[in-house]
Amino acid sequence: MSEAVDDPRLGAAAGVRQLAHAISAHEADDATLYRISEFISDVMPALEGTPRRERIVPTFGEGASIDTKAKGRHPMDDRAVAGPANATSVDFQARREGDEVVADACFGAAFEGAPGRVHGGMVAAVFDDLVGFILGMVGQPGFTGRITVVYKAPVPTERPVEFRARLRERTERTLIVDAEVRLAEKILATCEATMVLVDGERWARHARELLDD
Repeated sequence: MSEAVDDPRLGAAAGVRQLAHAISAHEADDATLYRISEFISDVMPALEGTPRRERIVPTFGEGASIDTKAKGRHPMDDRAVAGPANATSVDFQARREGDEVVADACFGAAFEGAPGRVHGGMVAAVFDDLVGFILGMVGQPGFTGRITVVYKAPVPTERPVEFRARLRERTERTLIVDAEVRLAEKILATCEATMVLVDGERWARHARELLDD
């Protein structure tokens, strides 16, 4: 089980991730699959009967980061793609090294596209998550306006790879961010992202409010 089992939400999310990858990676017999299905059917009413969890708005402070081992978790730890409290996320550990954000990632079997290769959309999604850390470094909220990924070699499943991102250019309203993913010294894919800066009030507004304006 995950090293985060001392926190019930992180432990549960890690367990569901392990289950999803195991189902994808193995030809389980019918009896095992029925046991899994029955357990899910048993636990779902209790889970769905609890209050709906709402997203907490983070503080975009200088050098903001996510500590996946902290008991008092970061408000974005349940975010899609790489949140440790999100059961569908990638195994992802980010840190700051000077002017770069660096993340060690490992894509489980459920993210496989072609044999042994991570689906390209998942690689792009992790890039999208990674460049968001630059917003924390500059201390200002924003959204991805454009992201371009160039695939140079297969990104393997079930092998650790390293993502890196850095700020190339800043204007009054945008950040231009460069990133790459590597296996040792080999560059597997590169990314260029444009982040559109917004005020904190707009960032915190629910999408349905903006779309209904």
